[in-house]
Amino acid sequence: MKKIGVFLAEGFEEIEGLTVVDILRRAGIDVETISIMGTKEVCGSHKIQVIADVLYEDVNFEEFDGVVLPGGLPGTNNLGAHAGVNETIRSFHAEGKLVAAICAAPSVLGQAGLLEGKKATCYPGFEDKLTGAEVIYDEVAEAGNIITSRGMGTTIHFALRITAYLTNEDKAQELAKKIIYCQ
Repeated sequence: MKKIGVFLAEGFEEIEGLTVVDILRRAGIDVETISIMGTKEVCGSHKIQVIADVLYEDVNFEEFDGVVLPGGLPGTNNLGAHAGVNETIRSFHAEGKLVAAICAAPSVLGQAGLLEGKKATCYPGFEDKLTGAEVIYDEVAEAGNIITSRGMGTTIHFALRITAYLTNEDKAQELAKKIIYCQ
């Protein structure tokens, strides 16, 4: 079974983080929410309190097939300022493991140098932070082991793309049909 970590930072966009968790779990993918805040309680950008599964410092990242960075502010800034998150996304990228980010969070990938020569998308206004990327305006951009998406309204599409990446397109389409995803 594939295993994915979803980073949670104070001020994360709740829909972007939790919808990804929901969709991937429905697909049979093992998902752990990972707090980078030193406490399992993390408050989202809209003041919704979430209890993460595990603290960053307690995670064995060798067990994971990928990580997801939800957007939101100041969540994105907190992710970008966390040395461990930066180390993890760089090592996962180098190892060919999935690194996915949505909304403002693709800027963290850009600042880490992971988007050089790759197609990427993000929330409007963050394009200049996708350093080295070929910026596109599709709902989701997939470039090798990097998947990016635009924002809250594209979260289901993003999560289904991650599902297809980790399993197969048929499984993602089957799940889209079950949740009555209309695109």
